[in-house]
This record gives sequence, structure tokens and C-alpha cells, in this order.
Amino acid sequence: MSSRAPQDTGHHRLWSVDEHLADVLAAVRPLEPIELQLLDAQGCVLVEDVTVPVALPPFDNSSMDGYAVRTADVQGASEEFPAVLTVVGDVAAGSGELPTVGPGQAARIMTGAPLPPGAEAVVPVEWTDGGTGGGAASGMTPASAAPEGAGGEVRVHRAAEARAHVRARGSDVQAGDLALAAGTVLGPPQIALLAAIGRGTVRVRPRPRVVVLSTGSELVQPGESLAAGTIYDSNSFALAAAARDAGAIAYRVGAVADDADTLRATIEDQLIRADLLVTTGGVSVGAYDVVKEALTAAGGGTGDGEGPQAGGVDFRKLAMQPGKPQGFGTVGPDHTPLLALPGNPVSSYVSFELFVRPAIRALMGLPASQVSRPSVRAVLKADEPLGSPAARRQFLRGKYDPEAGTVSPVGGSGSHLIAALAHADCLIVVPEDVTSVEPGAELEVVPLG
Repeated sequence: MSSRAPQDTGHHRLWSVDEHLADVLAAVRPLEPIELQLLDAQGCVLVEDVTVPVALPPFDNSSMDGYAVRTADVQGASEEFPAVLTVVGDVAAGSGELPTVGPGQAARIMTGAPLPPGAEAVVPVEWTDGGTGGGAASGMTPASAAPEGAGGEVRVHRAAEARAHVRARGSDVQAGDLALAAGTVLGPPQIALLAAIGRGTVRVRPRPRVVVLSTGSELVQPGESLAAGTIYDSNSFALAAAARDAGAIAYRVGAVADDADTLRATIEDQLIRADLLVTTGGVSVGAYDVVKEALTAAGGGTGDGEGPQAGGVDFRKLAMQPGKPQGFGTVGPDHTPLLALPGNPVSSYVSFELFVRPAIRALMGLPASQVSRPSVRAVLKADEPLGSPAARRQFLRGKYDPEAGTVSPVGGSGSHLIAALAHADCLIVVPEDVTSVEPGAELEVVPLG
């Protein structure tokens, strides 16, 4: 793979957010399509146009429980002068043999059942005496309780127009119609349509398999007890959940110790089930920044911001806050993309939203317009101006009020403040060339819903 961004001043160059994202997306190819069962294809992107093999509904059928009649027989019917018809049988949904409705006759019919030959309309049971000889019926006697209910007479109290309460064959879709176009994301309604037209499987791009590894000897798994100097591993949970939310199948590998050989071996083991690898922690300039040590040495990556070589990982600094240190490249025989994110929880989550989520969506084969989250404009609602470092694009946590069109900051700008992140529902974007934003100013906001 090659870097898309301009090469210039060696390892002191700052990459912009947009350059880094373009570099990531240039290396990500949509996954090869596979044939999946309908429920396994939920959330996946269709790669073929699906046409309708049979009309829906496949036959004229009743939209009500009632009686299938000829319109001439019920013309002028009223409660005072009901039309009295001979009931010739039952038509239930799924009925094979259908009774023919002749002059002066009716057939009991259930919702969804095919309209029998001779019948022109359906009279709802509430417009009749239900075959009881009494007043208006509220329902039918169950077939099991009164098998003779399908015989005898029924009094009809109202006239019916031709085709009343009849769903016409093909009124939903006609055979040969385009049911779903390639590129459609399959949600519940789309899967319902595929099932309704008889499709048991469908060709889609599969969900990407994303392996999330958190690094750090100080990390303890939730549920265990903390010793002095240790913290709970929240990043691997946050990023695995975010990957799933983006449409991926996520595998979490918690807390790899700060040892380059161990990390390299772990990554090698995980390649078998990864379309994308995400590490968190160990990408800065400290003596124990093990991701940088392991992957720079793993071959190819210069670590100097010059862009990854073929099959290496490049570590670079971005003109953003939080999330300045980032790593990106490919590893293993299949050149599996790897994104190395910072270890601070908020930096790692913001980096995921900006770079990993778009990579997952690109692997799924979504169009470019759906790869990144859409942003909106909102008015800053705050007690004091927001400060922002010069020449850095800042991402602050916020609460967005779509009705008022306002956004309020949540918590401070520290990159370790997880509690504030949990109460935020958007990122507030302060551009590189802005160092202070006054309350009432309009800003770009990225809703995280």
C-alpha cells in the first residue's frame, strides 16, 4: 500500500485528520461477497439487484373476516331488509379447494384467504348476523366449535361494491419488479421482503471481523480486584462495542502485557479471524510504548510519519486533540489493515469514531456518503468561551439538542474523562484555525446516536 498524503518534513510533520482518514480509506477494500442465510445477512450490504419472482400477493385475497359474495345479491341490503344468502362453505387462509359462489350464495372467508370463484366482493362479518339469525355479529363462531357454521344462511345488512375488501393479486409487487437494489443495507423490513418473495439466501458483503486488542501491564479485567497501580481495562470494551455498533463482528482481546514479543505473537494469532485489527495504547513516545516498538520492528514501518511501506505500520502525529499519536498500516501475509489508537480512553474513542468506524463501513461496501457519520451545525450554548489549541482540530464531548439546534459541552477537555463521555451524545468540532469559540457561535457537531 502507499501513502496518499504528501511526503515532506520527515518525522516532525503533522498530518491533518483528513489526510490520515484518506490514507486509511485508500488501503481498505470492501470484503468479497458471500451467500448468506437471510438472518445472517442482517446489517449487510446487498451486492446484487433482487427481482421479484412471484407477484405479491400471489392471488386475490380477502382483507377482512366475513363473507365472499356476488355484488348483485347484496344490492340494496339493509338491517330492515337484509339479503339472505345460502352459505356454501368456508375459505380459510391456505385453502386449496375453493367453493364456487353462485347466485344467492356466500362463502365464509378469513383474512388472507383467496377469493373463491364467482365472488366479487367481501362483506365484513360485522355487516351481517354471522349466520346466527340474530342482529349484527361482532365476530364469527370458531370453526372448531360450530362446524355447521359454514352452512346455513347468513343475513347481510349492507351492500358491497365490486372488489370491496379484496387485495388484488400483485398489488404489493408484480413479478419482475426490482425488489431491492444492490447497495441496500438489509434491515428488518428488507429481510421481510426477501422472505415474502421466497428468497432463502442472498449475496452480500459480510460483516467485517474486527479484533480489538488493548495493551498495558496496568490493565485488569472488570470483575477482578484492583491491585496498587492498576486500572480496569475499559478501552477494549468501548472499542469492541463501537465496532459492533458500526456493523462489525467484534472480538475483544483484553490487556496484552507491555512486551513487544508477546504483542507480536498475539497479533499473529489473531490474524486468522481479523479483517481489521485495532490496538489501543502504546503508540506515543514513552519507553514502554509497546505497540510502536512491536510493529515498527515487525517490518517495513518507518515510524517517522513518512507513510507506511508495503506491509508495515507507520506511526505519526496528527493535528488533532485528543488523539495526536496514531498508527496505521498493514500486517501479516494478507496485508490486514491495522489501526493503532492512543491509550487514553477518550482519545481512543474519538480516534475510533474518526478513523476506525469509516474503515469498518468501507469494508462493508457502503457508499462513501455513508462511511463517516453525518455532521450538523449547532449553536454553542455555554457559560464561557471554549478554548482550543492553535493548529489542532479539537473534538469536545457535547450534548446536542436537535429541537433547539444547540450544543452544550460536557465535562472538560481531558482525554481520560470517561464519565463525561458516557453523558455525551455528540462530538463538538473546533477547527484548526480557531482558538476560542464564543457562546452563540455556530459549530460543526457530529451526533453519535
